[in-house]
Amino acid sequence: MLKQLHISNYALIDKLNVSFESGFNVITGETGAGKSILLGALGFALGDRADTNVLYDKDKKCVVEAQFELKDNTLQALFEENDLDFETDCIFRRELSPQKKSRAFINDTPVALQAMKEIGNQLVDIHSQHDSLLLTDADFQLRLLDDIAQNNSLLIDYQAEYGNYNQLKRSLSDLKELATKNTAENDYLKFQLNELDKADLKEGEYTEIEQTLSVMENSEEIKTLLVTANCLMEDSETAILGQVNELSSTLSRLKHLLPDAESLFERIENLKVELKDIAYDLRHKEDETQFDEEQLQNLQERYDLLSRLMMKHRLNEFGELIALRDSLKEKVNAFENIDEAIAQAEKHLKTSEKQLSSLAKNLHVKRCQAAVAFGEKVAQLVRQLAMPFAQFQVSVESQETYGSKGSDEIRFLFSANKGVAPDDIRRVASGGELSRLMLSIKSAVSDYNYIPTLIFDEIDTGVSGEVAAKIGGIMRQMGHSLQLISITHLPQVASQALHHYFIYKDNKGERTQSHIRLLNSSERTNEIAKMLSNDTITPEALRAAEVLLGK
Repeated sequence: MLKQLHISNYALIDKLNVSFESGFNVITGETGAGKSILLGALGFALGDRADTNVLYDKDKKCVVEAQFELKDNTLQALFEENDLDFETDCIFRRELSPQKKSRAFINDTPVALQAMKEIGNQLVDIHSQHDSLLLTDADFQLRLLDDIAQNNSLLIDYQAEYGNYNQLKRSLSDLKELATKNTAENDYLKFQLNELDKADLKEGEYTEIEQTLSVMENSEEIKTLLVTANCLMEDSETAILGQVNELSSTLSRLKHLLPDAESLFERIENLKVELKDIAYDLRHKEDETQFDEEQLQNLQERYDLLSRLMMKHRLNEFGELIALRDSLKEKVNAFENIDEAIAQAEKHLKTSEKQLSSLAKNLHVKRCQAAVAFGEKVAQLVRQLAMPFAQFQVSVESQETYGSKGSDEIRFLFSANKGVAPDDIRRVASGGELSRLMLSIKSAVSDYNYIPTLIFDEIDTGVSGEVAAKIGGIMRQMGHSLQLISITHLPQVASQALHHYFIYKDNKGERTQSHIRLLNSSERTNEIAKMLSNDTITPEALRAAEVLLGK
């Protein structure tokens, strides 16, 4: 429930602190005193957008804090989804700077405005007299009925399967579209694939051919250099191996005369072994390097073929050519196996539709069950509000098609007159009847306690006398299951509240300011007497106020 509201520098409010109690609270005050400003500030704290026009002092920032008491952990998962610590004492804070910069916090943790609004909507339901028009909205009617039927978990399962069902429908449609395309496209794909298959592409061959061609094109120079190297190594009078052998023989004699020369001799012997290996490899390379005109021509033709194919398909890398071949193969195979693919897709779609139908039927059954009890409860309440012959029903009709929330069409049916069958409220309910219907619906829903705090902004406009007293009684009863805050001009409603707040303007300073205070017993009697007698407290009005208050 809402425990406290702190407002600083908002509209006509310089500073305001107000504590609210559980049960039925009422706020009264003259027109323009700031009742709508109070609700605007609360909405701002819960994530509504605002501009700098709300700043009381244009040079200072506006701060609004709303403190809530969360009696259970039903919202803990929602807090965790938004990376917020769940605490039973929860503070929503919004700040708006003169530079139009807005910041939002929940329990001193910065949050996105959308997250603040999402969580705030689970804490407070603010209903103005214009919101009664929501009753004519089909989505609102369905959402309300699902809340009553406690369909949230079932809806999640249904919507997941609904997404899968639509995906399967799209896949099947794509396959059928592919099957109906002109076979010329498939023939062209086959032609391209055959050309690439005939080329017998192999991974990495393009690079290997490039390297081999480079060697063969320079084979004469390579051969000449290898011959020269072999000559220097062992086929000349001054060959390196001959000189190293002579050096080794010299050091062999020297080591007998000079012990320190032993290591030099061993190093030269190791060098001889390495040089002999090099000489062997050079001879082998020279024998291998032969100029083969036919081989060169074959490789060049292969290289030209691969290059033409890459150019034809506008590809820069040989690997892309292989990827294209594989892709074409998949497309051709898919086309050739299209009938089998369609049959498989139809089978999967049928399975999904069967599951979707089962979930939709479960939703339908639960909605029908909830609709009966809900309709009877609302009808009982609305008959107390000067409509003794009123009828209210919730129609749940299953449709042949599936939607995002099932296959049901929900309609609220209403009749205020004796002997007249209920019809769609969009056609038969007047503005005043819609307000009384909405009050009755909110009262019926309050038994489920799905929103801990409910705020009515003059929902009782346009009624008086006995009807007003009945509305006050309904609101008092609602206060047993949730915190109800009602802004009203009706003394019959105000007298039913457990706690009475008075909002007023103060014009003593340089600027008008709005204030609010909780009335004590005598102040409350006087305020209701003023409401009964158009701001003039007469003895008769005081006695009437005391009667309303049960004194």
